[in-house]
Amino acid sequence: MRVVGLMSGTSYDAIDAAAADLVIEDGTLVLTPLGMVSEPYSDELRSALAGALPPATTTLAQVCRLDTLIGRAFADVAVRADRELCQGRAELIASHGQTVFHWTENGRVHGTLQLGQPAWIAEACGRPVVSDFRPRDIAANGQGAPLVSLVDLMWLRGRPGAPAALNIGGIANLTVLPAGEGDPVAFDTGPGNALIDAAVHELTAGRLAYDAGGALAAGGRVHEPLLLRLLEEPYYRMPAPRTTGKELFHRDYLRSAFAGFGGLADRDVIATLTRLTARTVADAARPLGATELIASGGGTRNPVLMEMLRDELAGVPLRTSDALGLPAAAKEAYAFAVLGWLTLHGLPGNEPSCTGARGARVLGSITPGRQPLRLPPVPARAPGALVVAPGPDDRGSALPAVVRV
Repeated sequence: MRVVGLMSGTSYDAIDAAAADLVIEDGTLVLTPLGMVSEPYSDELRSALAGALPPATTTLAQVCRLDTLIGRAFADVAVRADRELCQGRAELIASHGQTVFHWTENGRVHGTLQLGQPAWIAEACGRPVVSDFRPRDIAANGQGAPLVSLVDLMWLRGRPGAPAALNIGGIANLTVLPAGEGDPVAFDTGPGNALIDAAVHELTAGRLAYDAGGALAAGGRVHEPLLLRLLEEPYYRMPAPRTTGKELFHRDYLRSAFAGFGGLADRDVIATLTRLTARTVADAARPLGATELIASGGGTRNPVLMEMLRDELAGVPLRTSDALGLPAAAKEAYAFAVLGWLTLHGLPGNEPSCTGARGARVLGSITPGRQPLRLPPVPARAPGALVVAPGPDDRGSALPAVVRV
């Protein structure tokens, strides 16, 4: 089945679409990557979205407009992905949508909201759309995140030691498959790019949105007293499973943290926040005995962040998901393509030990396409492992061997 996965993360800079051919072989889900396309949000839409996110206030009228405009933007990218990557033969669209609020109080998640009305996607593509993945896990007392943990576990199963998947978006999340018989663990470690981006935007008066290539951090020095204050954040000491977002790590959070630290050079501020991300990821991975980190997400394009993370990991190997066949920029979009496939086949898409849910649940809602909705038969058993096969552009290349279980 050809599936297009759509994703826009907490950095809300672009909509990524990844297409995959998915098939079960001997109890293993085989994913053949068909490619990725990405479209940045228009300046107008990105500005409207930024203006509605915490700590800003908003109105129901703004929420309604954003739901429609984001849905139309996702639809345009889905149509392009179907045409360019699937030759017009996609059978399913899986849309994560755009997270605008994750309602967390005292360590428990009570609700979540992703905008991007799927009816616009179904109407534009004519294909069924799976969307709204997170609420069912939350209704079962889960955190609703990180949902990609199930895909990570299927993908990493069979690797030696205690492999860990790390995604560095606006927020960083970690999935660790422990050696032996222990349960897997997944949670948001804290800010990925969120605080770095907020500081860059603030310090440049909106001229820059992020630290491209880590250039600002590279020219600065870590300010240890500021770093120590930032590390006092109580979130970092909460037990897993735990999730967070820009409801906590936003511009006003930075302004409060910087009180009493006037006169710091802009580059030193960015270097310190970059070290904060690296430190909190490593501090989260270390107690779990992770023996390797396989990173994806926009943060992997920041060489200064990646070098700081290697330094903090103190010898634990760090590589990107490209080394295992999934492009780092598209890995989450591919993961939601898999989650959409699972939903359409009536299979659970969460891992209770990772999200804290009472049990495994089929996730999401299905919006029919132009044709009558026909669900495929439910497999006799859920696939226990995920193998990434060489894509059309990779055949004959030296991809690393994949592990079948």
